Amino acid sequence: MTARDDARARVDLYAALGQPGSGRVRYAAAMYFNCKGLLSSEALEVYRICSARDGDDPAALMATRGLAPNLPPPPDLNREQALRLLLDEVDRYLATLPGAGIAESRAGLAALRDGPVRPEPRGPDATVRAYLPAALAALTDSHPALATAIEMAEPHLCWRVYDSYPPEQIGTAFNAGHAYTSLIGEGAIAADDFDLGLFLIAPGLLYRDHAHPAPELYAPLTGPHGWRFAPEGPITVKPAHEPVWNEPGQPHLTKVGPVPFLCIYCWTRDVNEPAQIIAATDWDALERQKISA
Repeated sequence: MTARDDARARVDLYAALGQPGSGRVRYAAAMYFNCKGLLSSEALEVYRICSARDGDDPAALMATRGLAPNLPPPPDLNREQALRLLLDEVDRYLATLPGAGIAESRAGLAALRDGPVRPEPRGPDATVRAYLPAALAALTDSHPALATAIEMAEPHLCWRVYDSYPPEQIGTAFNAGHAYTSLIGEGAIAADDFDLGLFLIAPGLLYRDHAHPAPELYAPLTGPHGWRFAPEGPITVKPAHEPVWNEPGQPHLTKVGPVPFLCIYCWTRDVNEPAQIIAATDWDALERQKISA
């Protein structure tokens, strides 16, 4: 049993409530830790009882019985182990979402995920240190397995700033308040015309109207956040876990709500063509606007 096995079981132990088959997944992980002597037989029995209904929360039943898992700290994974585990969990998550772009994104992920993992420098991470913990705390409430996988991979991720926009067009706040990490594409696993990763933006920040030739999936892991799809158009507030698919050349804007914006992004082709800012006259007002929780 390897560190990756331990990490996989830990992630499975927190499989999202209500997902089909998640009760059995949690029970299998509990049996794994019980066999290692890290989970009591009393706690294992709770996971067995809850395995019959995917929406039953073992933690709630354990609390009523005065039990706790008392698991050891997460294992130390090397870079490849952490990234493979995270990609597994990203694919599991995307498989639960409806809508355009999901199939294309998952097909690219399936085709490229087993490529060699290359070394990368850590990169600037002040934005990540400031805002990722709050984003993961919000994600843990609904999708603890994915949050755990991101947390375990984060020390191995290379975060970047998207610097193709002229600063006077995108605004100084955006450059200082966002970061992204490419998991497949320009980042950890090389790909010629596909890019998938995580995107983080500070609370309240405005990502101004822009467009690009690449078709793009946003799978927001936090929310609510504001969106619009035409300059000067109205803002539509969307919750977490409601994917957004932008066709090539489709203008779009994001106004981040009170929780940091964290999403899975995917550009499925034309990834080497840069995004362009589309001017609008209402940016100052949108900068001041607040999105309610």
